[in-house]
Order: sequence, then C-alpha cells, then structure tokens
Amino acid sequence: MTAETATQNASPGLWRIAEQQPERIAVVDPERGEISYGELVAKANRYARGLRELGLRTGDVIVLLQPNGVELLAGYFAAMQSGLYVVVVNWHLVGSEIAYLLSDSEAKAFLAHERFAEAAVAAADEAGMPPEARFAVGDVPGFRPVAELADGQSEEPPPERTAGSPMLYTSGTTGKPKGVRRPLTGDDPHEAPVAARWFFGIFGLEPFDDHVHLCGSPLYHTAVLNFVSISIHLGHTAVLMDKWEPEEMLRLIERYRVTHSHVVPTQFNRLLALPEEVRSRYDVSSLRNVIHGAAPCPNEVKRQMLDWWGPVVTEYYAATEGGGTAISGEEWLRKPGSVGRPWPGSTVKILDDDGNELPAGDVGTVYMRMGSSSFEYHKDRQKTEKSKVGDMFTLGDVGYLDEDGYLYLCDRKSDMIISGGVNIYPAEIEGELVVHPKVADVAVFGVPNDDWGEEIKAVVQPAPGVSPSEELTGELLEHARGRLAKFKLPRSIDYLDELPRDPNGKLYKRKLRDPYWQERERAI
Repeated sequence: MTAETATQNASPGLWRIAEQQPERIAVVDPERGEISYGELVAKANRYARGLRELGLRTGDVIVLLQPNGVELLAGYFAAMQSGLYVVVVNWHLVGSEIAYLLSDSEAKAFLAHERFAEAAVAAADEAGMPPEARFAVGDVPGFRPVAELADGQSEEPPPERTAGSPMLYTSGTTGKPKGVRRPLTGDDPHEAPVAARWFFGIFGLEPFDDHVHLCGSPLYHTAVLNFVSISIHLGHTAVLMDKWEPEEMLRLIERYRVTHSHVVPTQFNRLLALPEEVRSRYDVSSLRNVIHGAAPCPNEVKRQMLDWWGPVVTEYYAATEGGGTAISGEEWLRKPGSVGRPWPGSTVKILDDDGNELPAGDVGTVYMRMGSSSFEYHKDRQKTEKSKVGDMFTLGDVGYLDEDGYLYLCDRKSDMIISGGVNIYPAEIEGELVVHPKVADVAVFGVPNDDWGEEIKAVVQPAPGVSPSEELTGELLEHARGRLAKFKLPRSIDYLDELPRDPNGKLYKRKLRDPYWQERERAI
C-alpha cells in the first residue's frame, strides 16, 4: 500500500491515525524534532494510566505549566481521553497567580517544566499540592520526574475512556481570571471530535490533504491550543516554535511546506518590518490559509499582507465562551474592516443597553451564541449572568452589523473614550498611528480632563533606531490629522521602550491607563 493510498483509507482522530499510520509525523518538537503519531499516542496513554493510578477520575482537573512541545501535548491528550479537565497555564504568571489557578480549579495533578521551576515550586507550595501530585520535565525541587508518571504503564489506551475538556481561564484584565467550564460530553475520545472537523471546515481545512500547521504562539492560548490539537486530530503535522521570530517563521514555512497557521496582527507588523531582501528570500507559496484574530488588525497592515501572501489571509472573531465570525481575504477586500459573518450555527446580534436589538448600521454591544451550547464561569454565577442577555453572551465589545450581516468592531466597551459626551473608539486611532514608519506599537486610551471628562492619550513604542522627541510627536500628529477627524486626535503622546503585550499580541491597556487615573485620584 502506498503512502497516498494509506492516507486515503485513514480516518481522522489521533488514536485512529496512530493505529493506521503510526509512523506518520504528528508533531515537530522545537527540541526533539519529528514525533510520530505512534510515539505521541504511546506517551499520552502511559500518562493517562499514570493519572488514573494517582486516583484521578472523570471530572477531575490537571494543570500543565509547559512550553510548546510534545510533553505538553502528551499531557493534554492524556486528559482528553480520561474525562479530565485540563488547565494550560500562561508561563508568564508568577507563583501566586499560578497558585490561584491550582486552587480555584481544584487541581489533582500539576505537570510543570524546569524552565519555570521557581514559579512552579512557589505555586505548588502556596496551593498545598501534595508531593505525589507534582511532576516535572527536568529538575524541579520537590517535584517527581514526569517519567515516573509513565513508568511501568502500558502503551495501550487506559480503561474508562471518555472525552475530557479544556478548562479555559479568561484573561483576568479585571479582577481574578475565571475558568470557563463546559459540561463533559461523554463522547468516545477515539473518534475525532465532530466540532473539530466542523470548525476547520469554516476555513476550508479538510482532514489529511498534505496539510501542515505552523504554531508560533504559546499553547496556553485558547485558539492556539485549539488549532494545534485539531490539526493533529485531522492528520495535519503540527510544527511548533518555541519562540516566534519573523524570519524563522518564513524559514519554517519553506522548510516544511506549511499550509496553514494561526497568527496575530502583531506578528504581521513584524513580518512586514523585515527588509524586502529577507522577505523575498523565502518561498511561502505553500500557504493556503493564514488565520488571524485575538486583536484588531489595522486595515493598511491587512492590505499589505494580502498583497504579499495573496488572498490566503483569513480573519475571525471568536470567544472562549463560544461563537464567532469569519471573513476570507477575498471577502475582506469587498468589506474592508469587517471581521465577517457568523459561523454556521452561530448567532451574532447588536443590542442596546436595555437588551433591545439594534438595526443595521447602529452601534451597540456585540452578543453571540453558538448553537445550543452553554457555559458557566467556574464558581462565579454572578459573572456568568452579567455577561448574558437571554441565551446570548457578550465579551463587552462594541460594533455594528451592516445590511449584509457583516460584523464591524469598534472597540471594547471598557476601552471606549467619552469626551464631551462623544463616544471615541481608540482602535480606530491606533490603526492609523501604527502604520507610520516610525511607530512600532501604539496604545490609545482616555485620561482625565476637567472640562471634557476624558481626553485622548497615545502611548507610542518607537520603531528601532527612532528616539522620542517633540519633533516626532509633531510628525505623528500631522500624520493623524490627515486621517482622522479633529475630535479623534490625541491631545498628547508619551513614549515607552516597549508596550505591555502578552506573546499572543494582547495589549494590557490597563497597565498603561491606570497610573494616569491614580494620579488624578491622589490629586483629589
């Protein structure tokens, strides 16, 4: 049987592929290189049996503090076939923040990596994790080697198999993060999740079909983990990057003939900043769909990427809680600035503050629903109810639908500036400033003004080799005057060496905004 025939006869699903094509490459690990489906499944099965031996049962929780690699994926798939909830931790968090996740989720096992040893030890101690529940890749004081979890265990699937679920924590930009805990489905984990094939179908990504996925962002992000795990379930090799670099991404695309990837606009900015001779050095013709989300993408940046890579750039808007929209590159050129129409089975409406649906063109709060799915914020019924109107929920984003049902986002409701009674959306101003060649990154927000309530402040990260100056401020404001109405112009610009973003591009705007308001409160 030829490799092509074997693929044609294969069925999607991690464990099925491992049975039918054990030598097929599942993962390219940043350190260990190519890992086959057979190897990945064997490790996940041993870990699953080890967790059962520890006493974990359906509905229990494990926490993973791991960099991108096969160890994280083995722990994840061990949980997903054992009816466990799995929390994948942002490794930028400090010990006390991780301890909160361990305690709040009521974790029964903690699998960490020596790269994050200090935070792992502090978190486990503070949360009171028992020594027998602590495991580590490498040397972490007080943690058992993760190999002990698998020692002596069979490579066969564990008994009592049932589908588990990620337990995803919201970002926690206000207050403590909250876990999104969905009811377990009771599905057979041996079957590829129906939702996985449906979701990739939105982007035209079918099982097998010589697909290769490139992952350049940390797997602790919801969307990143989804794209990698679904790719593996559908027979797509997942190439993992340990740290994203723009030229390295181009090299990997050419080396592995990458067909799809999931990125954020910040990465587009850095790719476009590469010298033309570097950009033209690599063959990216294998790309079929480069999917971006998580943060607004300025129109000019999107146009430049479409000019470079062609209409393979797809945008989507979605939530951990469920539901979303998508728009292809070709559609976007007809509807610039839109994040698309609802996915099949997803509903999007614009409501006013009283919960009434608004007509096309009117700006209001964006509410969504995904089929009949439900969720709750773990241990926080009040937050769950506050985010909902009927069976629809909101992330607090503000936008409108056009007459064809395409969604346009204006900004986060919490980020909106109200100056002299006028609503001003920072994302629009940021989108115009960031395309200036002397700007590497920008954040816009409201600061106190005695007459107007708020005034517009811009904080700029200058491009490499550019120094802050009054001349630069004047140049940026002149640039903005030609693109924005007068009432949208920043009243002042401050400068920082680097804006506070996480590796997935999310801007921690409160860290920038809060000091200005705290100074006002002290003055009062």
